[in-house]
Amino acid sequence: MRLVGPSGEQVGIVPLAKALELAQEYDLDLVEVAATARPPVCKLMDYGKFKYESAMKAREARKNQAHTVIKEMKLRPKIDPHDYDTKKGHVVRFLKQGDKVKITIMFRGREQSRPELGFRLLQRLASDVEELGFIESNPKQDGRNMIMVLGPHKKKTEAMAEAREAQAARKAERQGNNTPDAAPAETAPEAPAEAAPEAEAETPSEA
Repeated sequence: MRLVGPSGEQVGIVPLAKALELAQEYDLDLVEVAATARPPVCKLMDYGKFKYESAMKAREARKNQAHTVIKEMKLRPKIDPHDYDTKKGHVVRFLKQGDKVKITIMFRGREQSRPELGFRLLQRLASDVEELGFIESNPKQDGRNMIMVLGPHKKKTEAMAEAREAQAARKAERQGNNTPDAAPAETAPEAPAEAAPEAEAETPSEA
């Protein structure tokens, strides 16, 4: 077998007895890592630690894996400027969230004979949001529609993390604005000065 040491170093081709002897010497396990190789490859390792680290990596990968969402935005080839700005705003929001966006241009009647209108509109939209996304699927005709897919530059996990940070910052700002100003210290009212006791009138002595 071909033996790999505990630090990944190549020990070389050794008989099974020698590999087991080295495993006992290092107090490690002899684990076959490539059974189909010729000769098979084995490695000296702490198998319990290896299984634990593998499970933790798999758990972290599942935690960071975000479900890919594809949003859809439908436009007409002769869309008016206000509607275009509104639709573009939605696309910007989706891309900031880390979602893909499927843009569909819907042709009706004679518009079907002018596919270049839809193509130019898709190119314009892609150019307007190029800082946030890129063309993942080029414009293509699909029956009466023309479709293009935009992908976000940021991964879903990054977008979610940024959204959480922004939300926390807004919450902290609101709490700061709602903190009442310190009330001025109340001044205790001065006690009225006590009137000096009147001198008792002297009683004339009887002669």
